[in-house]
Amino acid sequence: MDSLTIPATGRTPGVSFDFAGGHLRMTGESYPDVVAGFFGPVFDALRGYLAHPDGGAIRFDMELLYFNSSSAKALMNIFQMLETVAKAGRPVTLTWCVEENDESMRELGEDFAEDLRHVVFRMREIPSGGSP
Repeated sequence: MDSLTIPATGRTPGVSFDFAGGHLRMTGESYPDVVAGFFGPVFDALRGYLAHPDGGAIRFDMELLYFNSSSAKALMNIFQMLETVAKAGRPVTLTWCVEENDESMRELGEDFAEDLRHVVFRMREIPSGGSP
């Protein structure tokens, strides 16, 4: 499996998982009508990728501008999968991109970071209304 690409919609994030390059990225907003329907294939692809112990370093760029509580649970599941492989020795870096002056998203990132012991967590500020 080389990649998983899901285009963003008004309610679902864009997913760009370049498994061959070890670069995972989610962008946009996440409040799908059926959370399991959207995230199910994402979980399956990520589990398949992480099951290969010979994989290299992983870089995950989280560039969500908004997500609802159901999406937050799904994101935590993703982060827990990454934490598991990081604990086993695979280098994982999670970059949480937050728009300048968006204290709510900054605090959410900090909350997620508290649960990550082995994943390297970085906060990155981006201009409001723009991409990094």
